[in-house]
Amino acid sequence: MTEAYILIQTVAGKAPAVTEAISAIPGVVRAKSVTGPYDVIVRAEGPTVDDLGRLVVAQIQQVEGIYRTLTCPVVEL
Repeated sequence: MTEAYILIQTVAGKAPAVTEAISAIPGVVRAKSVTGPYDVIVRAEGPTVDDLGRLVVAQIQQVEGIYRTLTCPVVEL
């Protein structure tokens, strides 16, 4: 299983709605609203890096209120 953290910037005031919507997407392990340069942090899993990419582009980025995403794949050293 491949893991990634997805850092999300939202339109002002939309973080709670974005967090709730993303939490319902299969493959999302956890989504939390945070403060700082990003508004939502998501932990997601998928069978491959390509599957995670499809999850981000086809589902997460389609959630209304998202301004920008940054995907950080987890590496095992």
